[in-house]
Amino acid sequence: MIKSFTAYTQEVDDADTAVSEILEQLDLDGKNKLLRDTIGIVSCFAGYVESGVWEALARALPFEVLGTTTISNAAAGVIGETMLSIMVLTSDELSFSAALSEPITEEAEGPLNALYQAALSKLSGKPSLMLSFSPLLSNFGSDFYVDRMSEISGGVPNFGTLAVDHTSDYHEAYVLSNGKHWKDRFGLILIHGSVSPVFYIGTISDEKVFPEKGVVTASSGNQLRMVNGMLAVDYLLSLGLTKNEEGGITGINSFPIIVDYNDGTMPVVRAMFAVTPEGYAVCGGNIPEGSTISMGSFNPEEIVVTADRTLEKAIAPGKHNAMLIYSCVGRYFTLGYEPLKELEQLQKRMAGAGVTYMAAYSGGEICPVYDKSGKMVNRNHNNTFIICAF
Repeated sequence: MIKSFTAYTQEVDDADTAVSEILEQLDLDGKNKLLRDTIGIVSCFAGYVESGVWEALARALPFEVLGTTTISNAAAGVIGETMLSIMVLTSDELSFSAALSEPITEEAEGPLNALYQAALSKLSGKPSLMLSFSPLLSNFGSDFYVDRMSEISGGVPNFGTLAVDHTSDYHEAYVLSNGKHWKDRFGLILIHGSVSPVFYIGTISDEKVFPEKGVVTASSGNQLRMVNGMLAVDYLLSLGLTKNEEGGITGINSFPIIVDYNDGTMPVVRAMFAVTPEGYAVCGGNIPEGSTISMGSFNPEEIVVTADRTLEKAIAPGKHNAMLIYSCVGRYFTLGYEPLKELEQLQKRMAGAGVTYMAAYSGGEICPVYDKSGKMVNRNHNNTFIICAF
């Protein structure tokens, strides 16, 4: 059994007040007494780091806490752009282990392997789930983390997020660990025991996907170079997309790429960020050669609809009592002048559902997908709404 509860504060500057609010809501000496093993997951506006609130809160809690900064979050029926929220998981049957990597400066497996072994050494057996809190680094993408951690762990289901923040260049995007903050370290929680999380993924509605499909004939990491033997930019123009004055694609962020790995797993979504002078599309994740792609079209209504459909599916079985939820920051920006609309719909859907939840925006989403046999494969996602339900 796993118990969960959440708390929040919108007091960014006064550490004493913020900590008092959190502790009062958690009520650890009252109705929410902790069980044998406990872990905390935090999400907050970057201002809580600078003000010292995050450090003070971590000192006041009798368990380890990991998480990331975000641009907006929700918990306990409240949403906010300058909020700190925390989810507490506690259990008599499960064991939780947290660890933080050494600085990650390149695509080297060493720091991730050491991280996993450090967390694993505190457990009595193989974990059932890992929760990942990844730094947002400009020199490589999330596929590196996801693929390497899958290899290192032997395929343990991996769910998590990349740090993000409210600044234009994300210079205050931090991984958070026990009162400290880091721009270049990876945080990990391993859960050991009989836990069977269920994963839900919301991407883009079928009616928003172009009917044309193409085969990736050349790619390099997150660069889509050729499709059906055509330069990527020419393929995009053949679908009706248009060039802007700079030679890029007009409204490029509104046209996600749906990637089918052709391995029996559900497709994943890749955001497009730019077009290189050579005519390659720069994307938010790897697009392997031989995969099949389709183009989609995002708008604010689609963001809200897909999130609501995913939540409805997750709530309907009535089997879950806790949900950790992340949504891509690209979805937030697509909402334009109503950036909280997705969280407002989440707030409405979760009201009265009897489910403890915490939701936050992410610089990239990590969530397993299922193949036709039900086997889970860890994937990196963009423009996606993900749920880990207990």
